[in-house]
Amino acid sequence: MAFDVASIRGLYTSLGDGWTYLNAHDTPQIPERVSAAVSRSFRLSASVALPEPGAGTHSREQLGRPEGESYVQQARSAVADLVGAAPGRVVLGPSLPALYASLVVALKPLFRRDSSLVLNGVDRPELTGALARIDAPTKYAQADLATGDLPAWQFDDLVDGATRLVSVPAAHAELGTIIGVGDVVERVRERSRAWVLVDVSAYAPYKPITFDAWGADILAIDLAELGGPQLGALVFRDEAMFGRLDAPALDMQVSTGLAGGVPAVVEHYASLVEGAQGRPTRRNRLTHSMGETATYFNRLRDDLDTFLGTLPAVHIVGVSGEAAEDAAIERIPRLMFGVRGVPSTMVHQRLFAHGIVSTLARPSQLISDMGVAEMGGAVTVGLAPFNTETDIEQLIRTVASLA
Repeated sequence: MAFDVASIRGLYTSLGDGWTYLNAHDTPQIPERVSAAVSRSFRLSASVALPEPGAGTHSREQLGRPEGESYVQQARSAVADLVGAAPGRVVLGPSLPALYASLVVALKPLFRRDSSLVLNGVDRPELTGALARIDAPTKYAQADLATGDLPAWQFDDLVDGATRLVSVPAAHAELGTIIGVGDVVERVRERSRAWVLVDVSAYAPYKPITFDAWGADILAIDLAELGGPQLGALVFRDEAMFGRLDAPALDMQVSTGLAGGVPAVVEHYASLVEGAQGRPTRRNRLTHSMGETATYFNRLRDDLDTFLGTLPAVHIVGVSGEAAEDAAIERIPRLMFGVRGVPSTMVHQRLFAHGIVSTLARPSQLISDMGVAEMGGAVTVGLAPFNTETDIEQLIRTVASLA
């Protein structure tokens, strides 16, 4: 079945307010399915489910228990389907920064006196900041200032036998640059037994994820970035890894009401495109749906790049310029741009006046090093499954009035 964007728009009741939302990178719209599930979960999480008629002895330990206890396990199963893992490998937390802070404590048994870790300038600063609290020498992988990519070759010099943890993102949250995680993991494996931690939060709304395909050790995901509840998750390569950690540090309490919305957001993405062949499991349907959705997003991203790039006064960060134009970099449908001679605040205000919701680029060392401040700042746009060619045309017309 083809990608039916008109039907998908009907899954988001917030789109009836008249705005053109191009801020999926900052505040994703929440599908009605998710908000309804969270509402139901908060309402029923303290209630006790009625026993099933003729239930066997295996169900006795659940008798009299609040229904909300099952929501957390259902949330783990949903995250496992999202990334192609098993539920026992999933750890939930109230947020991704909180999970990273707990992971720092849990990793202490792995770090000895001579151990080190490798961070980078592409990850979100709040996540890098949490990992930097590990008491060990820290090396930093540097991004390509022309494209925002994180070249894998530099890990040859950064990783050695003493390295215990390497952190990389699957994609830059605003530039849209997809990082070659598989290439990074391969180089790390050649030189050490370090664990590779990958933040897939920006990547997950646009591409299907298969844990084993990257060969990473831990995947991290902020479920709010998919339009889900404000929860985070860490997914480990196998359950045996918990034996090497201070596992109790990862035992975090999460709201059962919010956990009840996690299966709904995964089911939302599994239902964007129907028609999966073979066994109709949620994982099977999700892989098919996200594959078709990725094709649609690629088309929108190409149009966004092409038409914005034809405006002579517009500079797309990481795309425009001689050093970037020939780079074979895959991207998610998010980008950051500026208009020469026009402050970014004015561009942002003009878009808002024309009903387009975008954001000013978040400050970071990478964005500063790429010269964004020198051109007067930049504006970021991020697409969601409900965006259309008409939304792109509206953005281009508005920017053209300034450029």
